[in-house]
Amino acid sequence: MAKRDYYEVLGVNKSASTDQIKSAYRKLAVKYHPDKNKGDKGAEEKFKEASEAYHVLSNSERKQNYDNFGHAAFENGGGGRGGFGNFDFSNHFSDIFEDFFGEGFGGSRRPGRSNNRGSDLRYDLSISLEEAFSGKKQDIKFSTSEKCDTCSGSGSKPGHQAGACSMCGGHGQVRSSQGFFTVQQTCPQCAGAGEEITHPCSSCNGQGKKQASKRLSVTIPKGVDDGTRIRLSGKGEAGSRGGSSGDLYLFINVHSHDLFKRSDENLFFECPVSIADAALGTSIEIPTIDGGKAKIKIPAGTQSGKQFRLRGKGMPHMRGNDFGDLYVQLNTEVPISLNKEQKDLLEKFRQIENEKSNPSIKKFFQKAKSFWKN
Repeated sequence: MAKRDYYEVLGVNKSASTDQIKSAYRKLAVKYHPDKNKGDKGAEEKFKEASEAYHVLSNSERKQNYDNFGHAAFENGGGGRGGFGNFDFSNHFSDIFEDFFGEGFGGSRRPGRSNNRGSDLRYDLSISLEEAFSGKKQDIKFSTSEKCDTCSGSGSKPGHQAGACSMCGGHGQVRSSQGFFTVQQTCPQCAGAGEEITHPCSSCNGQGKKQASKRLSVTIPKGVDDGTRIRLSGKGEAGSRGGSSGDLYLFINVHSHDLFKRSDENLFFECPVSIADAALGTSIEIPTIDGGKAKIKIPAGTQSGKQFRLRGKGMPHMRGNDFGDLYVQLNTEVPISLNKEQKDLLEKFRQIENEKSNPSIKKFFQKAKSFWKN
């Protein structure tokens, strides 16, 4: 069966750039990859065909030979240095996938200590709203693993060093063939480190770390909100055999407050006032989150639900020097358990009050009368 044109296989034209050729091949490789199409011979052949086309067109010399002579350029080992004759595509596939996809599609990964990184830790810290306003320093204590002092975290007995892994030869990867396709996987014996502890440290049994109780002084910045997450780099668990430490994450829980409610950087609270103060007007002192006081002047005739805004009396912004605002809502309280004198005075007031004193009441009953009439 005659081979298809390589440009047709990849779906590009002869003027396509190297990036366009690479992009076209990437899509086909993902679509027809054998791991995604197990048992599908048709997909396997298309995958092999696309890889062969990419091998030729991705190299300037091979591409030029192909443009000049077509498939004949590579028959019988032809094409000079650009030819490939009985080219072993199984090895080429591994190189391609290492470049494109990494280890997930059979690509290799150089040995290192990334797999030995310590675990991240979480610590829940509860604070008051006042502490969130001012910020604070606090000592916390938690159980974690720390680098072994005896072997300095290497895992090997003092005076000894780790040797190359006997299974992977120090590469950190093992390779197995599945038909024409070669798969590389992390070495199960050394977990990709490429090293093997031959003389383990007696203090940590070759792990390079030991369990310990750790005390740490942390700074909670001003303005933190409930649910804020603070990352402390390298303060988590120690890595195995010299691997890097994980991170410690502080999750902040801010307790609810008896007076104030918070929304972002703004604070809110409700302040009750008597009917007399709301009607005649007065001045009151209200608390602020910094422990101080602020004076509010209540005009005569202030209605229940009226809100006053005090600029800059809210919570500080975590990033910057600005502050939110404090909103105070006045709620008129109707008196209860009246004595005879109070009742007599209110009854007298009811007899002499007129519609001008209660415009909202007047408007409501006008609407009600219109509703009943219609």
